[in-house]
Amino acid sequence: MATAYVLYNNKAGNGDALESVKTLEIIIDDEMKYIDVTKVSDYRIFLTGLEKDDYIILAGGDGTLNRFINNIEGIDFDNEVLYFPNGTGNDFAHDLGYSKECNPFSITEYIRNLPKVTVKGKNYRFINGVGYGIDGYCCEVGDVQRKIPGKKVNYTSIAIKGLLFHYKPTNAKVIVDGKAHTYKKVWLAPTMNGRFYGGGMMPTPEQKRKSDKLSTMIFHDAGKLKTLMIFPSLFKGEHIKHTNHVEILTGDEITVEFDRPVALQIDGETILGVSSYTATMPKVSVIKEKMAAAAAV
Repeated sequence: MATAYVLYNNKAGNGDALESVKTLEIIIDDEMKYIDVTKVSDYRIFLTGLEKDDYIILAGGDGTLNRFINNIEGIDFDNEVLYFPNGTGNDFAHDLGYSKECNPFSITEYIRNLPKVTVKGKNYRFINGVGYGIDGYCCEVGDVQRKIPGKKVNYTSIAIKGLLFHYKPTNAKVIVDGKAHTYKKVWLAPTMNGRFYGGGMMPTPEQKRKSDKLSTMIFHDAGKLKTLMIFPSLFKGEHIKHTNHVEILTGDEITVEFDRPVALQIDGETILGVSSYTATMPKVSVIKEKMAAAAAV
């Protein structure tokens, strides 16, 4: 009999993650074992210890997904991975057309051959996108507020206050496949693998998940009030109509350099004091070689 290993993040959602995932017992007939992802010390040992028919149900939000895909990098395993979105932010599920706390669905095909971002000399895989600018600032402030007992984090409020009072735009150089572009007064410069990030913002509406390209959106040359007027349209992807202030570039390798260090977020996970990042898609030739090698075994 197969066993479903439910990896849950006890800090996801409103702190009732375990209670939430136990509702799955109504629809899952297999034996279920619950494991707090923060308590898994060695993913290689955990994954290689699974039986052939066992499978994983990953429960949490985008941050939980990000930690999982980075923890399993370089580990070969054939077990199916399902996803149960029950975090605060569920942009990955939204991108695929699933609602919060829907039935678990397979993500096995989506966690392979993911893009990487290099920040401060360290590589990270990402599943949704890399935020740089006021979105990173919002995550930075949100992380601080989350530590205050009883404090609810309102990212919309943080963004508005940041636009009006606290966050200062930067100048930027964006290098896409070797070609450099320069911008002034840059508020946002995310690079995306999917369409959504930041709780429903759609900076790159045409980005296709599992494509061989990444998309970066540069929101530039706008004053505070103009930016505040355009900002809400990000949630419907209608900001792209403002061609004087919004540009989208696509490529295999994208480097974004700001003229001062700011916070950056990777699938909602914050890194402070970042001056530049480089995002890259895995080479198609490398993927084909790996697939051929796997088929030959």
